[in-house]
Amino acid sequence: MTVDMKQYLGDFIKANGLLKNETPVLPDCTVNPEAIKVMMINEVSPKIPADDFYAEGAPDYMTTTKMLFKSAGIEIANGSDLLALGIYVTNAVKTPKTEYTIETETILEHAVVLEKEFDLFPNLKAVMLMGDVAKKSFNAIAKKKTKKAVIPTGSTYKLRVEKFYYGDIRVFPSYIMTGGNILIEKSKAAMIAEDLIEMKALL
Repeated sequence: MTVDMKQYLGDFIKANGLLKNETPVLPDCTVNPEAIKVMMINEVSPKIPADDFYAEGAPDYMTTTKMLFKSAGIEIANGSDLLALGIYVTNAVKTPKTEYTIETETILEHAVVLEKEFDLFPNLKAVMLMGDVAKKSFNAIAKKKTKKAVIPTGSTYKLRVEKFYYGDIRVFPSYIMTGGNILIEKSKAAMIAEDLIEMKALL
Protein backbone atom coordinates (compact mmCIF):
# COMPACT_ATOMS: atom_id res chain seq x y z
CA MET A 1 0.00 0.00 0.00
CA THR A 2 1.29 3.46 -0.86
CA VAL A 3 0.07 6.74 0.57
CA ASP A 4 -0.01 10.16 -1.10
CA MET A 5 1.16 12.17 1.93
CA LYS A 6 0.00 15.54 0.64
CA GLN A 7 -3.54 14.29 0.12
CA TYR A 8 -3.52 12.11 3.26
CA LEU A 9 -2.52 14.96 5.55
CA GLY A 10 -4.59 17.53 3.69
CA ASP A 11 -7.71 15.41 4.15
CA PHE A 12 -6.90 14.94 7.85
CA ILE A 13 -6.39 18.66 8.40
CA LYS A 14 -9.65 19.52 6.63
CA ALA A 15 -11.69 16.81 8.38
CA ASN A 16 -10.52 17.96 11.81
CA GLY A 17 -10.74 21.69 11.21
CA LEU A 18 -7.02 22.22 11.82
CA LEU A 19 -4.73 25.06 10.72
CA LYS A 20 -7.65 27.33 9.84
CA ASN A 21 -6.83 30.41 7.75
CA GLU A 22 -3.42 28.92 6.97
CA THR A 23 -1.96 27.34 3.85
CA PRO A 24 0.16 24.40 5.01
CA VAL A 25 3.12 23.16 3.01
CA LEU A 26 2.72 19.38 3.10
CA PRO A 27 5.16 16.63 2.02
CA ASP A 28 4.58 16.19 -1.71
CA CYS A 29 5.50 12.52 -1.91
CA THR A 30 4.10 9.01 -2.06
CA VAL A 31 5.36 6.54 0.53
CA ASN A 32 5.07 2.88 1.43
CA PRO A 33 4.51 3.21 5.21
CA GLU A 34 5.90 -0.24 6.00
CA ALA A 35 9.19 0.59 4.26
CA ILE A 36 9.92 3.66 6.40
CA LYS A 37 12.47 2.96 9.13
CA VAL A 38 13.50 6.50 10.07
CA MET A 39 11.46 9.68 10.50
CA MET A 40 13.43 12.93 10.36
CA ILE A 41 11.61 15.95 11.74
CA ASN A 42 12.81 19.36 10.58
CA GLU A 43 11.71 22.62 12.20
CA VAL A 44 9.33 24.43 9.85
CA SER A 45 8.10 24.46 6.25
CA PRO A 46 9.77 26.82 3.79
CA LYS A 47 8.13 30.03 2.62
CA ILE A 48 8.14 28.70 -0.93
CA PRO A 49 6.77 25.15 -1.44
CA ALA A 50 9.29 24.66 -4.26
CA ASP A 51 12.04 24.73 -1.59
CA ASP A 52 10.62 21.80 0.42
CA PHE A 53 12.35 18.42 0.56
CA TYR A 54 10.31 16.58 -2.05
CA ALA A 55 9.96 19.39 -4.59
CA GLU A 56 11.35 18.85 -8.07
CA GLY A 57 14.43 20.65 -9.31
CA ALA A 58 16.83 22.03 -6.72
CA PRO A 59 14.83 22.77 -3.55
CA ASP A 60 16.68 24.86 -0.98
CA TYR A 61 15.98 22.41 1.84
CA MET A 62 17.84 19.66 0.01
CA THR A 63 20.99 21.76 -0.35
CA THR A 64 22.11 21.38 3.25
CA THR A 65 20.46 17.98 3.59
CA LYS A 66 22.61 16.53 0.80
CA MET A 67 25.72 18.10 2.32
CA LEU A 68 25.01 16.66 5.76
CA PHE A 69 24.24 13.19 4.45
CA LYS A 70 27.38 13.25 2.31
CA SER A 71 29.40 14.08 5.44
CA ALA A 72 27.95 10.90 6.95
CA GLY A 73 28.93 8.83 3.90
CA ILE A 74 25.40 8.70 2.45
CA GLU A 75 24.98 9.93 -1.11
CA ILE A 76 21.55 11.32 -1.98
CA ALA A 77 20.30 13.63 -4.71
CA ASN A 78 16.70 14.29 -3.71
CA GLY A 79 13.84 13.40 -1.40
CA SER A 80 13.05 10.30 -3.41
CA ASP A 81 16.50 8.95 -2.59
CA LEU A 82 15.75 9.39 1.12
CA LEU A 83 12.51 7.45 0.78
CA ALA A 84 14.35 4.70 -1.08
CA LEU A 85 16.64 4.37 1.95
CA GLY A 86 13.62 4.10 4.25
CA ILE A 87 13.96 7.68 5.52
CA TYR A 88 10.94 9.99 5.64
CA VAL A 89 11.63 13.66 6.27
CA THR A 90 8.97 16.16 7.26
CA ASN A 91 8.51 19.52 8.98
CA ALA A 92 7.16 19.80 12.52
CA VAL A 93 5.35 23.03 11.69
CA LYS A 94 3.62 22.89 8.31
CA THR A 95 3.40 26.64 7.73
CA PRO A 96 6.33 29.04 7.23
CA LYS A 97 7.69 31.17 10.04
CA THR A 98 6.14 34.61 10.43
CA GLU A 99 8.25 35.58 13.45
CA TYR A 100 11.77 34.74 14.64
CA THR A 101 10.42 32.27 17.19
CA ILE A 102 7.54 29.83 16.91
CA GLU A 103 4.92 30.04 19.64
CA THR A 104 4.25 26.97 21.77
CA GLU A 105 0.57 27.15 20.81
CA THR A 106 1.53 26.83 17.13
CA ILE A 107 3.84 23.89 17.83
CA LEU A 108 1.10 22.06 19.73
CA GLU A 109 -1.48 22.63 16.99
CA HIS A 110 0.84 21.30 14.31
CA ALA A 111 1.91 18.38 16.52
CA VAL A 112 -1.53 16.87 15.91
CA VAL A 113 -0.66 16.59 12.22
CA LEU A 114 2.84 15.32 13.01
CA GLU A 115 1.32 12.62 15.21
CA LYS A 116 -0.81 11.50 12.26
CA GLU A 117 2.39 11.07 10.23
CA PHE A 118 4.21 9.25 13.02
CA ASP A 119 1.35 6.81 13.55
CA LEU A 120 1.39 5.87 9.87
CA PHE A 121 4.76 4.10 10.08
CA PRO A 122 4.63 0.72 11.90
CA ASN A 123 8.30 -0.23 11.44
CA LEU A 124 10.15 2.84 12.68
CA LYS A 125 13.54 2.23 14.23
CA ALA A 126 14.53 5.86 14.78
CA VAL A 127 13.18 9.38 14.98
CA MET A 128 15.58 12.26 14.42
CA LEU A 129 14.61 15.57 16.00
CA MET A 130 16.34 18.26 14.01
CA GLY A 131 16.20 21.24 16.32
CA ASP A 132 14.28 22.47 19.36
CA VAL A 133 10.94 22.87 17.58
CA ALA A 134 11.10 19.24 16.46
CA LYS A 135 12.01 18.23 20.02
CA LYS A 136 9.05 20.14 21.49
CA SER A 137 6.70 18.71 18.87
CA PHE A 138 7.70 15.11 19.49
CA ASN A 139 7.63 15.57 23.25
CA ALA A 140 4.05 16.83 22.88
CA ILE A 141 3.12 13.63 21.04
CA ALA A 142 4.86 11.48 23.67
CA LYS A 143 3.21 13.31 26.58
CA LYS A 144 -0.21 12.77 25.01
CA LYS A 145 0.40 9.03 24.79
CA THR A 146 2.59 8.29 27.82
CA LYS A 147 2.24 11.37 30.07
CA LYS A 148 5.98 12.08 29.90
CA ALA A 149 8.51 13.66 27.53
CA VAL A 150 11.06 11.58 25.66
CA ILE A 151 13.78 14.24 25.56
CA PRO A 152 14.46 16.22 28.76
CA THR A 153 15.14 19.93 28.85
CA GLY A 154 18.75 20.82 28.20
CA SER A 155 21.36 21.80 25.64
CA THR A 156 21.43 19.50 22.65
CA TYR A 157 25.20 18.99 22.81
CA LYS A 158 24.82 17.67 26.36
CA LEU A 159 21.78 15.54 25.58
CA ARG A 160 23.52 13.84 22.65
CA VAL A 161 25.74 11.79 24.97
CA GLU A 162 22.69 9.84 26.15
CA LYS A 163 20.46 7.41 24.27
CA PHE A 164 16.73 8.05 24.32
CA TYR A 165 13.91 5.73 23.34
CA TYR A 166 10.20 5.97 22.70
CA GLY A 167 9.23 2.36 23.21
CA ASP A 168 11.67 0.48 20.96
CA ILE A 169 12.28 3.51 18.75
CA ARG A 170 15.60 5.33 19.16
CA VAL A 171 15.10 9.09 19.38
CA PHE A 172 17.98 11.41 18.44
CA PRO A 173 18.02 15.04 19.68
CA SER A 174 19.98 16.88 16.99
CA TYR A 175 20.23 20.26 15.26
CA ILE A 176 18.30 22.15 12.56
CA MET A 177 19.24 20.68 9.18
CA THR A 178 18.13 23.52 6.90
CA GLY A 179 19.11 27.15 6.41
CA GLY A 180 22.38 28.91 5.75
CA ASN A 181 23.54 28.92 9.37
CA ILE A 182 24.39 25.23 9.30
CA LEU A 183 26.89 25.93 6.54
CA ILE A 184 28.70 28.27 8.93
CA GLU A 185 28.34 26.36 12.20
CA LYS A 186 30.81 23.60 11.42
CA SER A 187 30.64 21.99 14.86
CA LYS A 188 26.87 21.51 14.61
CA ALA A 189 27.21 20.13 11.09
CA ALA A 190 29.78 17.65 12.37
CA MET A 191 27.48 16.54 15.20
CA ILE A 192 24.57 16.07 12.78
CA ALA A 193 26.84 13.90 10.61
CA GLU A 194 27.68 11.81 13.68
CA ASP A 195 23.98 11.39 14.41
CA LEU A 196 23.31 10.36 10.81
CA ILE A 197 26.05 7.73 10.98
CA GLU A 198 24.43 6.28 14.11
CA MET A 199 21.03 6.41 12.43
CA LYS A 200 22.38 4.65 9.32
CA ALA A 201 23.40 1.69 11.45
CA LEU A 202 19.74 1.20 12.39
CA LEU A 203 18.48 0.95 8.80
